[in-house]
Amino acid sequence: MSVLVINTGSSTVKYELVEVESGERPARGVVERIGEDEGLLTHDDGGGSPYTRKGRFADHEAALAAVIKVLGDIGPQAVGHRVVHGGTRFRDPVLIDDEVIAAIEELVPLAPLHNPVNLTGIRVTRAAFPGVPQVAVFDTAYHQTLPPSAYTYAVPGAWGVRRFGFHGTSCAYVARRAAVMLGRDLRRTNLVVLHLGNGASATAVAAGESVETSMGLTPMEGLVMGTRSGDVDPALPGYLARVHGLDAAEAEDALTYQSGLLALAGSADMRTVRRHAADGDPAALLARQVYCHRIRKYVGAYYAVLGRVDAIVFTGGVGEHDAEIRAAALAGLDRLGITVDPARNDSRSAGERALSPPGAEVAVLVIPTDEEWEIARQAMTFS
Repeated sequence: MSVLVINTGSSTVKYELVEVESGERPARGVVERIGEDEGLLTHDDGGGSPYTRKGRFADHEAALAAVIKVLGDIGPQAVGHRVVHGGTRFRDPVLIDDEVIAAIEELVPLAPLHNPVNLTGIRVTRAAFPGVPQVAVFDTAYHQTLPPSAYTYAVPGAWGVRRFGFHGTSCAYVARRAAVMLGRDLRRTNLVVLHLGNGASATAVAAGESVETSMGLTPMEGLVMGTRSGDVDPALPGYLARVHGLDAAEAEDALTYQSGLLALAGSADMRTVRRHAADGDPAALLARQVYCHRIRKYVGAYYAVLGRVDAIVFTGGVGEHDAEIRAAALAGLDRLGITVDPARNDSRSAGERALSPPGAEVAVLVIPTDEEWEIARQAMTFS
């Protein structure tokens, strides 16, 4: 069964055709820099050199039209959409109809950058593939198992806010793969999942379910990220208003787009920060120390939440490829049974692998995430 997975971001459209039974990917690609003069579509059908098209893609609708054109006669049996925010309504993937679209629209205030473009992806592909089941897979759904003690903020209830969590599709995939690697039943497996990319989060998984996660009402809370601050004093926006004259929108913009690694080291890309740190740049060195300190703090806290941890799982671009970050983030946790074997960690091996010494009390794993396959797997249940 073939599922076309559509992932519309704030300035990109990623797509992938997934053969669920075989795992094959007959086609995949991305449209980047939507709305800019120098946009780029890259399409790979496995036949050799990828096809590229440079030019302006005025909006997401134009980008999606280009995607559908380059896919040609490919006819998926289902279309799976990554939708960032499902609020409290959507705990599971759902077959898209007009009522679901209206509900996603109502959730736009919780994800103003993402839910609108997710809806564009839905509308364009519904028109392009009439009669083909369209399924929404929500990034927040996996965290709907959080207990009230974890999702409740100590603020006036009339505000109607709570912790939602994100990266749920990634967590669902790597948690299931971790249980396989450990040879354990997922329902008897406790994990700390560290999704470290431009966005970064930590999630405590107990018996296969999310019970605590670092991202909150929005994806800004928690770990240090590429341009997002992660945890800060909630009084900071008020301070910025009084001392620097920033209004609420300006403070939110600064914490979302001008903070994180970018603020600390001048670059949001950890690869660049790593190169500068290797050259002795003090700002880059500090940035990596702050980044790892925050991760270590969350690992320790989530160990306390879970009581027993079977594995720490690294995923995402940084988690999969930066050995120094992995080692530094877990340094000093030996008393908790968490150790990293230097030779295994420094290996240039790719794919799923263990970094902990044989027989370690807590396994340390690297599992490359595959959100597209997870979305396709969930979408195929409706076809």
